[in-house]
Amino acid sequence: MDQEKIGNLLKEIRKKNNLTQSQFANLLGVTPQAVSKWENGKNIPDIVILKEIKKLYNIDIDSILDGENKKKAKKVNYITIVLLVIIIISLLFIFLINKKEDFTFKQISTTCNDFNINGTVAYNKNKTAIHVSNIEYCGDVNNEVYSTIECYLYESYENIENKVSSCEKMENIKLEDFLKKIDISLQHYSKTCKMFKESSMYILINATSFNNKVTSYKIPITLENDC
Repeated sequence: MDQEKIGNLLKEIRKKNNLTQSQFANLLGVTPQAVSKWENGKNIPDIVILKEIKKLYNIDIDSILDGENKKKAKKVNYITIVLLVIIIISLLFIFLINKKEDFTFKQISTTCNDFNINGTVAYNKNKTAIHVSNIEYCGDVNNEVYSTIECYLYESYENIENKVSSCEKMENIKLEDFLKKIDISLQHYSKTCKMFKESSMYILINATSFNNKVTSYKIPITLENDC
């Protein structure tokens, strides 16, 4: 039995738990002097104290007496492992069976002469995803700095207007700079491509000047080709 190794292990346990010698002593019901003697290899805890250390820090008494913090070897439950493997294989099989068709991608365009749109529509037979990452203003030169600019993606279907997405609101910015930073993403759009074609979708941009005058731009969006 190496008292110095035991002392070093006890010191390691104490420091890992951010305890002073006095705090460690209070937990074990001994004096700080006793803890100091343990850590200096001059003495070792009695069996009652060893049991308390085992209880508090889940360390075998044999490990403490060996001066090594040995972790208990966990018994492997092979039946549990087999069951987990079966479950994983089953889930993988279900995923492959229910895998959706690959998405088809189409470019978004606009019928508005003052704007060019950089965006895509990805769709399969179940749903459509929309992403607009950049809009270019082609109208008259506009160098005004606006107090705020914000934008929204609207759907108009059977005379019902529905706001389906929006972009980040920005302050103290020109229209041209705002359009370059636009990022509108709609990943779980329930409409199919056919319904997307039948709907009327547009982007609404509201630019508010410092005197609270609002200038609105409506940009209709369409697919370049049929579904």
